[in-house]
Amino acid sequence: MAMQLEFSTAGRILFGDGKVREVPAAAAAMGRRALVVTGASPERAAPLVASLEAAGVACLPWPVAGEPTVETVRRGNEYARAERCDLVVAIGGGSAIDAGKALAAMLANPGELLDYLEVIGRAHPLEHASAPFIAIPRRRGRVRKSPATPCWLPPSTASRPVCAAVRCCPSWRWWTPN
Repeated sequence: MAMQLEFSTAGRILFGDGKVREVPAAAAAMGRRALVVTGASPERAAPLVASLEAAGVACLPWPVAGEPTVETVRRGNEYARAERCDLVVAIGGGSAIDAGKALAAMLANPGELLDYLEVIGRAHPLEHASAPFIAIPRRRGRVRKSPATPCWLPPSTASRPVCAAVRCCPSWRWWTPN
């Protein structure tokens, strides 16, 4: 049998010094209320939040400490829906990026995360494309989390379920080497 492969990534990737300064205009074109997913220290994203707000994008913080769990995504989705978020911006390491992908997918789809997870869930395909999602990794030189395969840790198992869906890809992705 011949090997088959499909690779999906962000709709647009920007790389270079200062490219992150383009995020506010791009975000303002995508939505007005952003769920801003960060690592455990949301203050590190303060300059980005200030520039988003100056561009007319309201920012609602969602810090993620450690690998995101199903519960983290469930609570974040409830918060984002209650606050009428229409955009997700994730800045940080792999945990923030993974949580951002999951939250953008769940913001646009019915049901719960377990409906879409493989391994421990029902493995249904996403019904709709994710909400607009901007991913800004903080680690230089590492291109780990761009495909549409976020991993979340379930509450009481060592397995790492994934939701491998083209519809989980970021709308835009920035890599800034500085």
